[in-house]
Amino acid sequence: MNVLFLCTGNSCRSILGEATFNHLAPAGWRAMSAGSKPTGQVHPRSLALLAREGIASEGYYSKSWNDLPVTPDIVLSVCGNAANETCPVYLGPVLRSHWGVEDPAHVTGSDEKIDAAFMIAYRILRYRIETFLALPLNELQIDHERLKAELDHIGTLLP
Repeated sequence: MNVLFLCTGNSCRSILGEATFNHLAPAGWRAMSAGSKPTGQVHPRSLALLAREGIASEGYYSKSWNDLPVTPDIVLSVCGNAANETCPVYLGPVLRSHWGVEDPAHVTGSDEKIDAAFMIAYRILRYRIETFLALPLNELQIDHERLKAELDHIGTLLP
């Protein structure tokens, strides 16, 4: 199964989701990330956070959803609702769910405040990914209606 973490810029949240999912996922499950309007670079604080958490970040880059190597089976949009952010809608025949997380790249202030925003985004995504991966994945691959319901519920959870 291929899971796409989708947001607008593909520099923070979707990269954190992709790397964390790949770090935790069982064999046969793979995450990728993309943006509708990619910034062209991964935010340095995302890379630093992944390094602190012991999650490999080599090979991750900001890319368009037009540049995906495979068609995803599941698309998880991770856009938040702050600052009138528009979340892209992936136009493929895939199972879609929304896991909104506020964009830490828009936080201003001290380094501590900005780092805390990145950590909050990471913790929310990690918690949701861990919850997803704890599901009976073999059963849910067959039952798309139940999988959609589970994914939608997970998208509301906070650690």
